[in-house]
Amino acid sequence: MARSGKSPALPLALELLASDHRKVEALFERYEQEKEDESGSRDALAERICKELTVHTRLEEELFYPWLRENLDADDTDLLDEALVEHASAKDLIAQIEGSREVDETYDARVKVLGEYVHHHVQEEENEIFPLVSGDEPQLDELGQEMHARKAELMQELDLSDEGDTTAMPMRGRRSESRGSAGRSAH
Repeated sequence: MARSGKSPALPLALELLASDHRKVEALFERYEQEKEDESGSRDALAERICKELTVHTRLEEELFYPWLRENLDADDTDLLDEALVEHASAKDLIAQIEGSREVDETYDARVKVLGEYVHHHVQEEENEIFPLVSGDEPQLDELGQEMHARKAELMQELDLSDEGDTTAMPMRGRRSESRGSAGRSAH
């Protein structure tokens, strides 16, 4: 299931995506717990999951996947095509969840299936795609900076706060951002 901690060897772009993966996995676990306890506001939690996934998929589709298409061998681009089909399925479920009028067994089933899709997608991304490009650290660190900025824009568009979220930008990215930003003086 979820890995314990982040690998310090991951380039920034991959670290940001893996961090998002852990955050959403935790939200799905929390949803299941609230469903079992019949407590809390599952619809608000499901809404958070949907928004987080919307930001994440847009980030991948706008920046990460185009970069991968340019940098993967032609034999490996079928992984991207599969990932995009998985995104389409997830988006369909997100639309169904967001369009639901009540939290019932069908609603719970949609959230559960979405979690299963996401789990499968994460496993393929982290175990098949990430290893293919993890050696391109300088490019992925630069891409990670772009992704972080775009993620902040998308989160603002969806009125999604990072409140209490330590995964907003990986620590490694914060350091490299302050080191590598043009126009800033070094201390």
